[in-house]
Amino acid sequence: MSNSVPGTEGYAEDAAALVARWRNVSFEDVHRSVLHLIAKSPSRILDLGAGMGRDAAALAAMGHSVVAVEPVNELRAAAIGLYPTRNVIWLDDSLPELTAVTQRALSFNTVLITAVWMHLDESQRQRAMNVVSGLLEEEGHLIMSLRHGPVPAGRRMFDISASETIDLAEAYGLALALNTTTQSVQQSNRSMGISWTWLAFRKDR
Repeated sequence: MSNSVPGTEGYAEDAAALVARWRNVSFEDVHRSVLHLIAKSPSRILDLGAGMGRDAAALAAMGHSVVAVEPVNELRAAAIGLYPTRNVIWLDDSLPELTAVTQRALSFNTVLITAVWMHLDESQRQRAMNVVSGLLEEEGHLIMSLRHGPVPAGRRMFDISASETIDLAEAYGLALALNTTTQSVQQSNRSMGISWTWLAFRKDR
């Protein structure tokens, strides 16, 4: 599917290098500012744009049942090889429609969108927020990060503000629970001036 999904440009070609780089960064370091929002007891979690599987595997090790979505075949194959576990279901699917996920008629306590939202244009973001809201259980959390900084050559990215995202989420019944900005945990990204806004929303209706 990856060849037909806008926003995945460059990831298949760079998959090996990306996997090697991402393995050097822990789930806990990346998500430190939002870890307290992830349920302590076993729950269903949807990991969108799951890459090479580090986050899905960490969540599964915490006892959660994870549906991991990754449209880039090379990254998904690497994930399955690196982190074999029965607690993760891997799907070839993508935002904004999430056709394969919605066909399963599941709901989730947490939806995690790490380093993905910047690949969606305005129309796609509106459709994606509607779909994601519909997948969340009442009182469930959407956790997401927004990237700020220079765009790598050959990639498709948009610089998206926190205020725009908050307004969009609220329009679909998601109330702001957290808004914080952090530096990148990767030194190479910090040196290029890349930072992240972390947002979390709670489904109220």
